[in-house]
Amino acid sequence: MTRKALYSRATRKRGAPLAMPTAAEGQALPPPPPSGDHLDSGPSIAASTWGALRRFAGRHDRSLLLTASVLLSLGAFGGYELWHPRPHSLTQDDINGAVQYTLTHTPRAPADSALAAAVISPSVVEVQGYLSPDHAAALAKEAAKEAAKKAKNGGKDEHDSSPQLPDRPLVGSPDEPHPDAIGSGVVITDSGQILTALHVISSTDHYVVVFADGTKSEAEFVGAQPENDLAVLQPRKLPDELKPATLASTAGLRPGDQVVASGFPFGIGPSISAGVVSGLKREFVDPHHKDQKLTNLIQFDAAVNPGNSGGPLVNRDGEVVGIVTAIANPSGAGVWAGIGFAVPIENAARAVGENPL
Repeated sequence: MTRKALYSRATRKRGAPLAMPTAAEGQALPPPPPSGDHLDSGPSIAASTWGALRRFAGRHDRSLLLTASVLLSLGAFGGYELWHPRPHSLTQDDINGAVQYTLTHTPRAPADSALAAAVISPSVVEVQGYLSPDHAAALAKEAAKEAAKKAKNGGKDEHDSSPQLPDRPLVGSPDEPHPDAIGSGVVITDSGQILTALHVISSTDHYVVVFADGTKSEAEFVGAQPENDLAVLQPRKLPDELKPATLASTAGLRPGDQVVASGFPFGIGPSISAGVVSGLKREFVDPHHKDQKLTNLIQFDAAVNPGNSGGPLVNRDGEVVGIVTAIANPSGAGVWAGIGFAVPIENAARAVGENPL
């Protein structure tokens, strides 16, 4: 059924438009109502942005979590690289600079002669010879007789027949008796046997050896090899630490090889001198014993003097290659003139009844 439209019967007369309030004279107008534009502007920009971000995060939460993880890992790696930088790749200039720095700042190594001297030093001994009272008196009497004969001839001694007394040392304690002869020696066995020159002890009657640590001991004469001017002594007392020398064959020895002589020249020592081998297979005739000729000697130019006799001649490794036996001086002064001689260690080793080489 069709409904009829209903219409209002009331009639309202349109009134005049509302008048804006006016201020009375002397009164301020009230503030105008807020405009419609301000009421319809909605939320602030910050709120809108935050809302948009929240909506975006809600839609892409997994992607954002993965991205954050990646960024965190990259940050950690970058921090590690910053605090632990990778090694610098070396260039040839870097290597050259490092080598130059090392060469200029590294202490210079000891000379070969210093190393050889350090090796042989614990094995070198001082050999002291003493005359018995009777022997000393007899020599003094004979020396006085020869001096009187020389004075009678106007100070000339054509035959030089006076006995050859051992060289007295230049140093010594006034509280101790001075040795009548002094020389050098070297320990070559674990039992303490000492090789020395025969002429060092041949003119004396009893012997004392002084080891590198200062230990003193009387020694017994146990063997000799006159053809090589060698003698063997056995100390009665050994030091707590005994170090025999190492012996080396002279088969590979050549002129020009470096050698070191160790001993007690003029009783001063232990002293070291260095030089080279200046010849091999040399011969030497003692001017005071012309019937004795030494052969197959090592000639060297390391300085030696009376007191060095019997001491070791060693190679650059501190190994004994010979025993010092004589010096050559045409002037007859009996002091160093540039040429010394040593018995090869092969001959010297046989003096103790063995050849360990």
